[in-house]
Parts: sequence; C-alpha cells; structure tokens
Amino acid sequence: MYRRKDFFEALYEVAKVINASLEPKEVLSKIVNSVAEAMDVKACSLRILGSRGRRLTLGAYKGLSEDYIQKGPILVAESGLDRRALSGESVYLHDAQTSDEWQYKDRAKEEGIRSVLVVPLMVEEKAIGILRAYSGEIREFDPDEMKFLEASASLSALALENARLHEALKRDYDLLIQHEYRLDDN
Repeated sequence: MYRRKDFFEALYEVAKVINASLEPKEVLSKIVNSVAEAMDVKACSLRILGSRGRRLTLGAYKGLSEDYIQKGPILVAESGLDRRALSGESVYLHDAQTSDEWQYKDRAKEEGIRSVLVVPLMVEEKAIGILRAYSGEIREFDPDEMKFLEASASLSALALENARLHEALKRDYDLLIQHEYRLDDN
C-alpha cells in the first residue's frame, strides 16, 4: 500500500508526462505505467470510447499479455461494468472471474485478474473512455487509491483533449496556409 505522498509524487509524474508531449500513444503509455507502479497493481489499461459509443478501443496498457489484449472487442452493451463507468461513476469489481458485469470472465481467470477498479475519462461532463486498474488477487481499493485513479483519469482525458485540439489547430493552420498561397498566386 502506498502512502498519500507517493500518490502525489506519482500524480506529479503523470502531469509532467502530459506537458512533455502531444503524442497521445506516448502520453497514454506513460500514464498507465505510472498508475500501475503507483498503485502496485498487476496491470492497468486505458480504453477510448469509439465515435458511435458502442466499443472501447485500447489506447494503452501495462501488465496484460498480448493474448489477453487480443481476446476480442470491449462492447459497451455487453460490459455492465464499463456501461456504469461511462455513465460517470467510478466502479469497483470484487472479482472479475465471477462477476456478470465482466464481459470475458474465462479470459480474466486465464490472465489472473481478480479485483478491478474502473474510472471514467470525462471531458465537459461526457465520458470519452475508461481507466482500469487490475489486481491479481481479491483486493479492496482504499479511498486514496480511488481518488488517485480518478485524478489520473482526469489528466488522461485532458491529455487526449489537448492532442485532439492540437490536431484540429494544425489542420486549420495548414488550410489557412494553403488558402494564403492560392491568394498569392492570383
């Protein structure tokens, strides 16, 4: 169990990562690594909600096998746990191997996943994804751990939104430059 100071240090590291790059893959990878280490969990993953709101696509992960990652899509309609998280609440799952809210129970058993904490990534009160912390044993996550994961999810959502805005700004700038060149040619 980590002390509060360790969570603050880890959160500071996550914030530094976000400020260091606008490359979403790099930022998300560093976030899940920092979260897994700070919470001392088996694994961590971050999934982004698809544009139609039906599927969660993997953004980054740490501590999960390739076989587990390739198990199949995370369909919101089939994952009660993720549906609840995407409604804006943090969700604790006592045992993924036996819960009806877990879409791939058999695969959780093969992977050695037991307790899971899931928090939403929120932008302007709208969920854009989820951040999951996976334990290899039955584990009660304490309030500090939940707050740390929620804060990390908020920073992750901010990083994704910053990257999206950066891309939009870059696209608009490129269009503006192209338009100016056309005007100069006349």
